[in-house]
Amino acid sequence: MGKAARLRLATCFDFLMLVLGIVIAVVSWGYGFGSFGRPGPGLYPFFIGAAIAVFALFILISELRSDTAKPALDTKGAVTLVLMTATFCLWIVAMPLLGYVVVTLLAAFAFCKIMKLEGWWKPLAVSGGTALFIYLLFDYWLYIDLPRGILG
Repeated sequence: MGKAARLRLATCFDFLMLVLGIVIAVVSWGYGFGSFGRPGPGLYPFFIGAAIAVFALFILISELRSDTAKPALDTKGAVTLVLMTATFCLWIVAMPLLGYVVVTLLAAFAFCKIMKLEGWWKPLAVSGGTALFIYLLFDYWLYIDLPRGILG
């Protein structure tokens, strides 16, 4: 696929994301923002849509200004993508069986090793901290029940 075809596909996708972000922001504007004490249903989607639109605009501009034709994904990148996708799918499948904390700890550790985080202590610290923080956030602060699994 030549540069013109690659540029057309990338440009179309970037433009689609720009339009999607604008549509999300405009539609959520109608829901209302509420106040600082009681945020309305349109507050979060508006800022997410605006962020999507701004980032898509930056990517679109940089794509149009770029004059180098490089492949979107090389062999190492494709392997990393497949491993990350497989880890995420296993995380979803194993969560009801083993429980959130254990599976998230294992999945975050696998993500760290796939991304080649050096050593063993750094991935353990990142995965343990991630699992603990999200467990505290959802289970204790937001009172959302997480899957407990057979390990409780």
